Amino acid sequence: MGKIIIFLGPPGAGKGTQAKFLEKDYGFIQISTGDILREAVKKGTELGKLAKKYMDEGKLVPDDVIVGIIEEKLEELKDKNIILDGFPRTIPQAEALDEMLKKKNKEVDAVILFDISDEEVIRRLSGRRIDPKTGNVYHIEFNPPPEGLEVIQREDDKEEVIRKRLEVYHNQTEPLIEYYKKQNKLLKVDTSKPVEEVYNQIKNMLKL
Repeated sequence: MGKIIIFLGPPGAGKGTQAKFLEKDYGFIQISTGDILREAVKKGTELGKLAKKYMDEGKLVPDDVIVGIIEEKLEELKDKNIILDGFPRTIPQAEALDEMLKKKNKEVDAVILFDISDEEVIRRLSGRRIDPKTGNVYHIEFNPPPEGLEVIQREDDKEEVIRKRLEVYHNQTEPLIEYYKKQNKLLKVDTSKPVEEVYNQIKNMLKL
């Protein structure tokens, strides 16, 4: 099995951007829980059917089902380097993941914490604007839309929604920081720096 890296951090911290760099340069594969859940549902695997039942009822998919689906995916990608993004979100999920990997004589190699202030997240996300015709994304501060272009703000990008998402992140996911610190696996990257600089920090940390 290749390396297993976890990306931890709030929405808007730049995890997706950095994952793309690692995919392109080092052949990492980013696994986002939402994507593999949808894939399992589409393929109609046993676990996929089970997950669909919960999703159709508007319930959260239980940890053991998600871990099972991740296990199937890891089997499929045995020799690849993996980035887990959006999982684990809670301590029970982290424990279940450790248990599952232990059975394969494997463990999480590193956990990268994208360190960013709430205010910076709000600035990044609430400034996003979308051109509804092309789907192009702009930012009122960093990449303003051309004059006269009608753009919209997505519901997800409204400040009150972002604050709620941050609250969920702090409540659920922050305890993971302690959990992985105890395992000596936590590496912290300062994401207020320019994108290339963040990428260089990550490469150094992972000794790539």
